[in-house]
Amino acid sequence: MTAKPIDSQHSNQMPPQAVMLQMISGFWLSRAIYIAAKLGIADLVKDQPQTAADLAQSTGTHGPSLYRVLRALASAGIFAEDADGRFAITPLAATLQTDVPGSLRAFATVELGEEHYPAWGDLMHSVKTGEIAFDHVFAMPIWQYYAQNPENAKTFNDAMSGLTSAINEVVINSYHFSSISKVVDIGGGHGNLIISILKANPNIKGVLFDQPQVVEGARGRIEEEGLTDRCEIVAGDFFESVPSGGDAYILKWIIHDWNEEQSIAILKNCHQAMVDNGRLLLVESVIPPGNEPHLGKFMDLNMLVMTGGRERTEAEYRALFEAAGFRLTKVVPTPSPMCVIEGVRA
Repeated sequence: MTAKPIDSQHSNQMPPQAVMLQMISGFWLSRAIYIAAKLGIADLVKDQPQTAADLAQSTGTHGPSLYRVLRALASAGIFAEDADGRFAITPLAATLQTDVPGSLRAFATVELGEEHYPAWGDLMHSVKTGEIAFDHVFAMPIWQYYAQNPENAKTFNDAMSGLTSAINEVVINSYHFSSISKVVDIGGGHGNLIISILKANPNIKGVLFDQPQVVEGARGRIEEEGLTDRCEIVAGDFFESVPSGGDAYILKWIIHDWNEEQSIAILKNCHQAMVDNGRLLLVESVIPPGNEPHLGKFMDLNMLVMTGGRERTEAEYRALFEAAGFRLTKVVPTPSPMCVIEGVRA
């Protein structure tokens, strides 16, 4: 029995029981990835292979047990063990390095660590009650939890920054921003998306908007990129108001965090703030109909468990836009599970 990710073509040749066993044991692999990410193993072996004993000494862990974790990961292509028992970096393992573009180390520690993993363990609570499992486990909403635990909040924002770099590229290559003069990035975190848009479109000015403790982490990056004169940083709460005067308001992975009432409130604030011919741009997963495999269908479960939000179909986005005073004009696919959903004032 193996915990390797299932290859759909190969799985068609396997007995159903074998396929199901792989699915059931999938969390074995996920938790092993978490251990490697949390301990920073990829950083330690990126320059030269090391034995589990050496790595255990560096990480304060039990060598024989760490070896067993690394051996299992190597069987899935995450690290590679040589004849001398040393573990080397692989392309998959390299994504867990701290300092690489698009690093997934922080995401692995967040998704599989002390917040998300226990909440997913209480999925049954959400299924039985419709309530948010995270709130049930931690006795508070996730955003309140992060406000009270700034180190965890930093790791979460680092995780979003790592994920966003690859998505930013496909968004910029898939949607034409050239006709926009001022774009407002709502909930823009550390500024990765707005920086990418401004660098690719020299004639555009931008506004980065997020909570005070979040946007502080973006100032240095915007200065480093030489965009201080083109990118204004504004702190606030998008449930109260958003910066005015933009002709495009972009929200990436924001609306899926919230229920219908909350989502409509955010979008209405954008509607009120934008110029008359402004447009709304959401970067979200759009769930396809039928049984087609799609990451969004499982991201939707993550929203159920963590925030009470949801991923949506095109029809559901159309209805959401209409409720907030917008008309959905097009859904632009990208070479990723994300789409750019465009709307204008109705």
